[in-house]
Amino acid sequence: MERRAFIKASMAFAAYCGVPAMASVFTRSAAAAQENVADGGATTFNFSVLQKMASSLASQPYGGAPQPLPQTLAELTPQAYNAIEYDHGHSLWHDLPNRQLDVELFHVGMGFKRRVRMYSVDADKHLAREIHFRPELFNYHDAGVKTEQLEGITNLGFAGFKVNKAPELTRRDVVSFLGASYFRAVDDTYQYGLSARGVAVDTFAGVPEEFPDFTAFWFDTPKPGDTTFTVYALLDGPSITGAYRFIIHCEPKRVVMEIEKHVNARKDIKQLGISPMTSMYSCGTSERGRCDTIHPQIHDSDRLAMWRGNGEWVCRPLNNPQKLQFNAFADENPKGFGLLQLDHEFNNYQDVIGWYNKRPSLWVEPVGNWGKGAVNLLEIPTTGETLDNIVCFWQPEKPVKAGDSFDFSYKLYWSSEPPERSPLSNVLATRTGMGGFPEGWAPGENYPKVWARRFAVDFIGGELKAYADKGLAPVINVSAGKIKDIEILYVQPFDGYRILFDWYPDSDSVMPVELRMYVKSGNTALTETWLYQYFPPAPDKRRYIDDRQMS
Repeated sequence: MERRAFIKASMAFAAYCGVPAMASVFTRSAAAAQENVADGGATTFNFSVLQKMASSLASQPYGGAPQPLPQTLAELTPQAYNAIEYDHGHSLWHDLPNRQLDVELFHVGMGFKRRVRMYSVDADKHLAREIHFRPELFNYHDAGVKTEQLEGITNLGFAGFKVNKAPELTRRDVVSFLGASYFRAVDDTYQYGLSARGVAVDTFAGVPEEFPDFTAFWFDTPKPGDTTFTVYALLDGPSITGAYRFIIHCEPKRVVMEIEKHVNARKDIKQLGISPMTSMYSCGTSERGRCDTIHPQIHDSDRLAMWRGNGEWVCRPLNNPQKLQFNAFADENPKGFGLLQLDHEFNNYQDVIGWYNKRPSLWVEPVGNWGKGAVNLLEIPTTGETLDNIVCFWQPEKPVKAGDSFDFSYKLYWSSEPPERSPLSNVLATRTGMGGFPEGWAPGENYPKVWARRFAVDFIGGELKAYADKGLAPVINVSAGKIKDIEILYVQPFDGYRILFDWYPDSDSVMPVELRMYVKSGNTALTETWLYQYFPPAPDKRRYIDDRQMS
């Protein structure tokens, strides 16, 4: 686990409720415990059983806060918690011939108070057996855990799980579910980045946000040699329950998840977030003043990309605003959206701790028609890289009332490049800086000292170059102010075009300014649509300051 995972998951771990009783009572056999990781009695299980379980749970009161952990676990420091290691010899599929995948479990403790139940499933027989907690499943090393406090506690459960991949089955995890309904996956760099969640509830709705939990997981035992596995999850929270099926493909260069979920509302929900993702953006190529660090850039993701239902491709660079910002991009039957990390050059980050150049992108591909709604984007101010400050999700237009049920299916692609890219020219980077004077000069006696903000948007690929002789015309719209001094430059080093323009205020307002641009030739659109949200400074800050001291 990386440093931010502890902070984020422990903050999100706000609620607990018990898993409803299964059809039969689970018993633990001491002899079976020595031979099998899954030591519980057998009970019938399939996805239909899980859906009925989630539906029944929604009609019952929420179970409330998590039960207290034994003192030796509740007082663990992050360093001590990180020292606890699952014993590789007790991995779930350890004895599977030609195993390409395996499951290991996370210990409860520290901020991970949720007691999550785990089950192994024989999919052919539709039978599930519970995996009960016991200290011998873990190596405690120097964590300082007093295991005598844990002996005999079979209901302690686990915090989550990770999936390891061959050939380094005991070292290379590619999927991790840990904390509330958070989960993550990697591409072929094996570097975790942004997170996904099972659901988002009231993220920006004027009421406290809820963090429902995955309270139990069921693992279908794969066939020998399989690189795909299926896991089922039960979700429970104050306002919602859900049954989830994840079919997870651990491909050579990416992880692809097919997700089917059935959610049930316990009570009215102001804002339901489907396929939520959580990322971090501290600073990038624009608004450099927010990045007082040795690193040129710091972010898990640098843009929100949307392939809208009408076929339009949109690039919205992310911000680290000075105050919280929420935007909703209305759509109908979206084709896809995601938080992308497309800059993989080490020199652009110079980070040997976070390795931001290796972070994957996450792309959502809806399956079927999702109807009307909006892609929501929440950007939270942050002063560093330890907190995830970007949240994105789909919000259906239909209000959610108590007793409602919803079905959604979609795919998640964890990869360095999204599975779909616009055939038009794509945004490479966005840059901002001082404006109001010709490029290559500076404000001085020969030019009016009129304050303006300069934008440079770089486009690559597509047919911009082929249409250059016919004339390229940027189409720029702004919600306030005026656009002047537009230039189009071919930039040989990245074999693309830079659109330069200055924004001039027409009032003292400090409200965010929405900018929208694409490039066309005649009636032919040649680029994806660039969106940007700019935050004008206060009027008394709209000046150039020469702070040189010559003597």
